[in-house]
Amino acid sequence: MVKIAGISELAGVGNEIIIEKQDTSILGEILSISGDCVTALLYSPCDAIRIGDAVQIQQEPRIEPGDHWLGQIINYRGDITGATSPAVPMRATNRRLNTAPLPAHARRGIGSRVATGWMVTDTLLPICQGQRLGLFAGSGVGKSTFLGSLAAGLEADRVVIALIGERSREVNEFVRNTLPQSIMSKTVVVAATASEPPGAKKRAAYCAITAAEHFRDEGHNVLFLFDSITRFAEAHRETALMAGETPALNAFPPSTVRVISELAERAGPGLGNKGDITAIYSVLVAGSDMEEPVADMIRGILDGHFILSRQIAERQRYPAIDVLRSVSRALPHAATDDENALIRRCRRTLALYEELEPMLRANLYEFGKDMDSDNAIALFPLLDAFMGTKSPDGIASAFEKLLIILGPDDKMPPAENTPTTEG
Repeated sequence: MVKIAGISELAGVGNEIIIEKQDTSILGEILSISGDCVTALLYSPCDAIRIGDAVQIQQEPRIEPGDHWLGQIINYRGDITGATSPAVPMRATNRRLNTAPLPAHARRGIGSRVATGWMVTDTLLPICQGQRLGLFAGSGVGKSTFLGSLAAGLEADRVVIALIGERSREVNEFVRNTLPQSIMSKTVVVAATASEPPGAKKRAAYCAITAAEHFRDEGHNVLFLFDSITRFAEAHRETALMAGETPALNAFPPSTVRVISELAERAGPGLGNKGDITAIYSVLVAGSDMEEPVADMIRGILDGHFILSRQIAERQRYPAIDVLRSVSRALPHAATDDENALIRRCRRTLALYEELEPMLRANLYEFGKDMDSDNAIALFPLLDAFMGTKSPDGIASAFEKLLIILGPDDKMPPAENTPTTEG
């Protein structure tokens, strides 16, 4: 942080400042104003700053997203990383970073299902156009690989990926190895690494969602992948505490809920003939603790959540989605009556197997006493393999394969007595 004198009458909290040096310019954000003194948080190291340096105030932080960003990695300033000179904007628009979400009453509803490239998300946990989902995962359970596969498999005109708080090595590995090179021509990656100041991480997040809004307003359907909302919340916690906000649960200030909600609400269905932003926000959960503050905040805001299980990952089934603990609130409306019946049967079979698994491990289960239990045990390996299989032929084909596994149902109970994923 730095203290700046002489600009308090012109400055406002949240305004950006620019400190021009001989070979660079340093950006920062005004956190507080007290008398003639302004406290600002810089987005980059301040070793080169000296007393008496001139400071400019930028009332509204702005960037210029456009087609010239496609195939590039963008930093928190909105600049293409590695570029020797600024790129010439093509169909770019000068947009404010901090804008309000679209009015809820004017938005379309969640759209139709989109093919995802995986059997599990084409059938049991559908993703719809304009839906916002959370991907809850610990470390080492295949989160980045799954996000990369969705970027390639999920139907979208444009893909915007925000990598916030990741290590530099992970950013390079994701772009070069995990992300299919075939989609780079329609993809923008915005990155702020773990070593960058918290203000830079927050600004990079806003750059990413602003880019997604730009493409949405051009009429494109956008896939927005955000990894991770936890690092964004931690960056906000750090800046808010510096500004003097009172910490609350786990030192997260009360404003964290508002900031996360606003970021999530900027995605979703669009207006009129404009596009939609289908968003997936990853959430880091240590030890699969779904009651962690950030996980608890975001879960109630989104339209569903996928939970990646370490136990499933340890047996090498990827994506390691725990179907019974995951929810897509697009159901039951996103599927037909027959498809919903098939989904209920599958979930009921998985739930029954989960109840029986301790007995199987202890070698206490006796076959032949209950046909439903025997059937669940026989079907589980097939269903488990199904959930880890890619879906190259689309949604209808995925449901056909699920029906082949489960077989015809001769004793379907009434729908009101069966569990659903709605909630």
